Amino acid sequence: MTFYRVAADVILVLHTAVVVFVVGGFVLIVLGNLRHWSWVNDLWFRCVHLGAILFVLISTLFGYACPLTTFESWLRRQAGGAGYESGFIEYWLQQLIFYDAPAWIFALAYTTFGLAVLAAWWLFPPRKRN
Repeated sequence: MTFYRVAADVILVLHTAVVVFVVGGFVLIVLGNLRHWSWVNDLWFRCVHLGAILFVLISTLFGYACPLTTFESWLRRQAGGAGYESGFIEYWLQQLIFYDAPAWIFALAYTTFGLAVLAAWWLFPPRKRN
């Protein structure tokens, strides 16, 4: 059972890193363009960032659970604990700030964030490295 608990914690850390990349990446893209950091417009970085938020957005709009959430939840149940009853973000927001919102709020937030990422793509177009 310890293996499953440790594996679930590893997935939790990975999932948190993905969330930080998506949110922090957007902040870096906007801030980096304002500060003229050329690397924030590298095509590889921008494509991975756009792909990550599009995956989240499409999964949410079609009602699919995030594979990382599903896997971590399964591992926690295998370890004898409780899995998530909601999504990763919903669960941790409730744990951190005791806020419970309907799923459509998160779909709207993800859609708004996805549109902001697309706007940044248009305002600060990515470039191939020379």
